[in-house]
Amino acid sequence: MKRLLALLLLAGLFLGGCGGSDPVVVIQVHPTNPDILYIATNDYIYKSRDGGKTWTNLSKGMSHSRVIAMGIDPLYPATVYAGTKGDAVYKSYDGGQRWTSIRAGLDDATISSVVNQFVFDPNDDMHIFLATTMGVFESKNAGERWVKKMDGMKEVLMVVTLGLDPSRPSVMYAGTSGGVYKTTDQGMHWMQVNAGLVPEGMVKTSRALGVTSVQVDPFAPDTVYAATLAGLYKTTDGAASWVRIGESLQDQMIVAMVLDRARAGVIYLAGRDGIHRSEDGGRSWVPLNEGLTTTNIRSLAQSAIDAQVFYAGTNGSGLYKSLDGGAHWEALPSVFPKE
Repeated sequence: MKRLLALLLLAGLFLGGCGGSDPVVVIQVHPTNPDILYIATNDYIYKSRDGGKTWTNLSKGMSHSRVIAMGIDPLYPATVYAGTKGDAVYKSYDGGQRWTSIRAGLDDATISSVVNQFVFDPNDDMHIFLATTMGVFESKNAGERWVKKMDGMKEVLMVVTLGLDPSRPSVMYAGTSGGVYKTTDQGMHWMQVNAGLVPEGMVKTSRALGVTSVQVDPFAPDTVYAATLAGLYKTTDGAASWVRIGESLQDQMIVAMVLDRARAGVIYLAGRDGIHRSEDGGRSWVPLNEGLTTTNIRSLAQSAIDAQVFYAGTNGSGLYKSLDGGAHWEALPSVFPKE
């Protein structure tokens, strides 16, 4: 039961503040300008154009529903998407200045649903997938209409995360409240791939492993990492089998994971014990907490342009920035203007 409650927490159902400011739930860095970034707290969306020194509130025109996920169009970065708890998806065409609700196909799941993640097809920015607590949804027209894609995913409903293979976009993995599912046809059909991950017969129970992040290695597409509420798992055979790694980490509840865009085998993990990095595919780990006044990390993001630039959001102690791959962290302004 503890794992299930923790998964609901990470899915955005309970995001209570902790400390002097709201948790930084989401960090979304501009794909071509590392100084432009968006964050979401329990109450607002903010945007910075100077690497986090100053912020603008962008929540005007939206409902008061909490924003749990954000996505930036990789080809037209002025187009921004926001996924909420209980009010579906919003879209902005002007960098967050104005928002429009785009919920066609999501209406039946809106009130009880949390939008956890956006995933863009690297070959078609109009083609988007959503991970939600009511399943996987797909849009082929930039969010104008959504279609549920859950064929074969019978044992679970809550989908927390999606990991798309950038070299083979038809291949995607779904991290759920009961392990991992895989599709090889862009979500038309899913198959359970839990060997070594979730014991047989436990998927429907509260003891099932909750997956918080699943990501495909950009340098080795058959290698996939699954961060969970009870440790880190790795497959090197396209999820035919999983092995547990990172057991030396003191805290096994992982809330955020980043696979380094520039260096093969480099992984960053974040959770209640701060940030850790492995440079050997998960065999050994070092802490990266210098400069952090808290180790209770909620979100972690790497710049798409400069692989040395990272942002870390905490569970109530503000936002931090690193310019040296996480070796040192600097606190950014923690009092955001509530315009």
